[in-house]
Amino acid sequence: MSERLTQIKDHLISAVSPSVQDQRADDVVIIAAHRSPIARGFKGGFKDVNSDYLVHQFLQEFFKKVPSSLSENKQLIEEVACGNVLNPGAGATEHRAACLAAGIPFSTPFVALNRQCSSGLVAVNDIANKIKVGQIGIGLALGAESMSKNYGPKALGNVSAEMKQNKDAKKCMVPMGITNENVSHKFHVSRQSQDTFAAESHRKAERAISEGLFEDEILPINLPDGTTISTDEGPRKGVTADNLAQLKPAFIPEKGTTTAGNASQISDGVAAVLLARRSIAESMELPILGKYVACQVIGVPPEIMGVGPAYAIPKVLKDCGLAIEKVDVFEINEAFAGQALYCINKLQIPLAKVNPRGGAIALGHPLGCTGARQVATLLRELERGQVGIVSMCVGTGMGAAAVFVRE
Repeated sequence: MSERLTQIKDHLISAVSPSVQDQRADDVVIIAAHRSPIARGFKGGFKDVNSDYLVHQFLQEFFKKVPSSLSENKQLIEEVACGNVLNPGAGATEHRAACLAAGIPFSTPFVALNRQCSSGLVAVNDIANKIKVGQIGIGLALGAESMSKNYGPKALGNVSAEMKQNKDAKKCMVPMGITNENVSHKFHVSRQSQDTFAAESHRKAERAISEGLFEDEILPINLPDGTTISTDEGPRKGVTADNLAQLKPAFIPEKGTTTAGNASQISDGVAAVLLARRSIAESMELPILGKYVACQVIGVPPEIMGVGPAYAIPKVLKDCGLAIEKVDVFEINEAFAGQALYCINKLQIPLAKVNPRGGAIALGHPLGCTGARQVATLLRELERGQVGIVSMCVGTGMGAAAVFVRE
């Protein structure tokens, strides 16, 4: 029966699916997308402030970028969704408080979301779906994380003794670094290729910084001591595959391939995406940066969770009636070089299309922030009419992917 339902769904999609570039009154469009600088965890510029402080300061700057018709009438924002991984309760209380402090009225409801590393993208999807079905007309998706304040064994959860007796359930507790070792070993992703990929992430990020490509994307954060952080702290100059090769394996001594140099950085940051129904955006004469098209999440074995994008990307492309060759830019989160390379190679994506401004190995990976950050980056990588994908692997064994079009 399920196979028959899938066939019917596929037939309907192929029969009625319009071009993703088509513009319709009920489209979900993006009005603004920005992020904070990404700071290094535990020793960077944001190490002494909580995620609610980051959200509050960021939103103050964000609303300076939004047209006055919205910034002066914040009650028009009918819902806020915030992705977060490490805060207790996904930051439901403190991030709602930060929104109120930034001038969003109490009448605007708030929801905290946690789907591990995809949380920021899930927040975008949550708001987009509510616009699609007519619950709201304008909504704000946030992603926020202070790994400096919240990262640790307790925040990552635990599995009860009863669950540890189940061979499938206990796999959810496999450390992320070991899952990358599993992918690298199972699919023969070499240490050398991982170090080369990691060095390229730094090179691309450094080029983007030197060319000022992040200047419109990043909003500064003012700290309590009066200093201002306005640039990313993660990218390093002069990183090469040769000097990365000198680093020792972080998870499996001697034979391991995952190191501090070819894995994503522990980081702090916040990002936001403001979405609206096209008819409302046009009636208010709001700028339209791009269009949200579709999002899909899929489950994969927890012990090789990094393969997620290799399955989520085809799933969402099938929904859109798109061939992978029609995608112009892929923002694939670099949780680890090994898993990212596996996904890229399996899908036969040209490396030139992947993370043109660097990825999480260079920029950092503030868990709940990343998905929203990737949307802000992607929209500035795309040219008018081009199609892009945001994707990431997800802890406990999932992959997420979403399609966007630049306008």
